Amino acid sequence: EVQLQASGGGLVQAGGSLRLSCAASGFTFDDYAIAWFRQAPGKEHEGISCINNDDGTTYYVDSVKGRFTISSDNAEKTVYLQMNSLKPEDTAVYYCAADFTGWGTLVGAYDYWGHGTLVTVSS
Repeated sequence: EVQLQASGGGLVQAGGSLRLSCAASGFTFDDYAIAWFRQAPGKEHEGISCINNDDGTTYYVDSVKGRFTISSDNAEKTVYLQMNSLKPEDTAVYYCAADFTGWGTLVGAYDYWGHGTLVTVSS
């Protein structure tokens, strides 16, 4: 059974940092792409970053580029999202998702989703 468990959310002041973790199990981790999405109150899911665990290729949307870093520990089967210089508009529930053939930041590209972790950035 594929399982993804996101953790690491919390309350942080603007300008602060958080590191989210996505622990994976139930599939061949190295063969999958894993993405981070977020959903702000009243808004749709927004894909923000993804990583190909096979070759390490990463992608970021413009709104987080230069502030967020995605990385993967294949031995631990965990993907991280280091978030620096956080802004109030980063407040959202953050989800990780995985797929064997998917790539990018579209919701439909990923078959497997974990429960979210809430990030709140105060001004």
